[in-house]
Amino acid sequence: MKNRVFIEKVIPEINGGRYYVKRTVGGGVVVSANIFADGHLSIRACVLYKHESDKKWSMVAMKHESEDRWKGRFETQKTGFYTYKIQAWVDRLTFWQKSFKEKVRDEEPTEGEIEYVVLLLKELAENFPKTKNQPLVNAYKLLSSDKPLEEKIDFAISRDFTRLGRQFPYVKNETVYDKNLRVRVGEHRELFTTFYQLFPRSASPKAGQHGTLKDVQNLLPRIKEMGFDVLYMPPIHPIGSTKRFGKNFNPIAGKGDPGSPWAIGDSSGGHKSIHPELGTIKDFENLVGAGKKEGIDICMDLAFQCSLDHKWLKEHPDWFDFRPDGSIPCIESPPLKYYDVVSFNFESNDWENLWNALRDIVLFWVNKGVKFFRASVPHNKPLPFWEWLIAEVHKVDHSVIFIAGSFTSPRLLLGMSKVGFTQSYTNFIKYDTREEVEQYLKRINGPEQRQIYRPSFWPTVPDILPYHLIAGDSNIYALRLLLAATLSGSYGIYGPVFELMENEALKNGIEQYANS
Repeated sequence: MKNRVFIEKVIPEINGGRYYVKRTVGGGVVVSANIFADGHLSIRACVLYKHESDKKWSMVAMKHESEDRWKGRFETQKTGFYTYKIQAWVDRLTFWQKSFKEKVRDEEPTEGEIEYVVLLLKELAENFPKTKNQPLVNAYKLLSSDKPLEEKIDFAISRDFTRLGRQFPYVKNETVYDKNLRVRVGEHRELFTTFYQLFPRSASPKAGQHGTLKDVQNLLPRIKEMGFDVLYMPPIHPIGSTKRFGKNFNPIAGKGDPGSPWAIGDSSGGHKSIHPELGTIKDFENLVGAGKKEGIDICMDLAFQCSLDHKWLKEHPDWFDFRPDGSIPCIESPPLKYYDVVSFNFESNDWENLWNALRDIVLFWVNKGVKFFRASVPHNKPLPFWEWLIAEVHKVDHSVIFIAGSFTSPRLLLGMSKVGFTQSYTNFIKYDTREEVEQYLKRINGPEQRQIYRPSFWPTVPDILPYHLIAGDSNIYALRLLLAATLSGSYGIYGPVFELMENEALKNGIEQYANS
């Protein structure tokens, strides 16, 4: 048998190498594993790693920590993907010296052992270039010379001989743990970001007047002064009028009601257009440029759904799940039903063209300078779609950041992180007591989750007004902001509403804003 070393329980390893772990530039990956062999053999182990642009593997030695646990760390200096694996082998030279010392201690015959190690040293020297193997050559010459046995024994048990084993690893019949283990390395801001959310139509300095992107641009210095580096806006596209919602989820819109910005699409355009009352594409480009001067990125909302007036319903009916009577099911998010929007059929016969069209939407805005995208209710779309989309966009611009804007089950949140979402909303918004927050933090910082799950803590969002903020005073607002900002590398607030401590609920017992 050639491979006598076993390697198991490798960390980090996500689903047997199916998914990659995440790091940022200037960080590192600590790789640990159970590594052992039969008997009392001495073992050596290392981590081999390589950036996608490298041709050769680099190596860092692993150290024995406790029992059979070994650990090694390599640094992540460049953005992109690194691949890593573990290599382990029987350290024959070190094992020989260990056994030899015991024979000397027990006064057993040693001549045969000396003859054996001479052959071992000669074989080892042949594995290294002549420009580097001189210490090995000197060692086997000394041990094969006519010098007294006592002198040979002294050298064989010396620290100089021990250093030979460290300096010249005898890698033979090695075991390699290679399951396409990968780490994606991004920029520092993937881990540390501060979001300020506002509705641009509420940004006007004049009460009752529809805000514009130019009004939003005027707010950038103030947002910067508060320490935020990302401005997040809900969809800024044209809004459909069919079955438009009125105020407070009224299924009938009143005169002048603007409708929900998530009901995207009308005769003026869809996901690549700007709502006429907000401004133009040029206004948006100016906003992005002004933001960059202030050190603020613009985050767009990826709402992959359509209003009933979106042109795609007529141009691409195969992309939707039409019923025999010509109707399309509304989007449901219990206990709410959204009659003004319809979802895509990601499993339609024309799914490839649908997926490509959605990718092109993202790339359109990337071309306008957008680096952040918050996906709306991503848990209602297939995980394979998100994995494909994120990878496709990263082929064009690896610095684009995707945030999963979802409050759903822990497993699904983790699943979205696995398929590539850079950050994710969390259920922090639900937890109130110290015990709840502590337990939640322990869960999301577990051995697997901390490798891939990057939580973004939000005290509140437009469609959730937590119970602890309803009728709460400035103390609870300050506390929730402090917790969000210090317990996670990323946090955000629903801007003006949080600042003004708006906390009137839609009705008793419901965690929703009135007049949102």
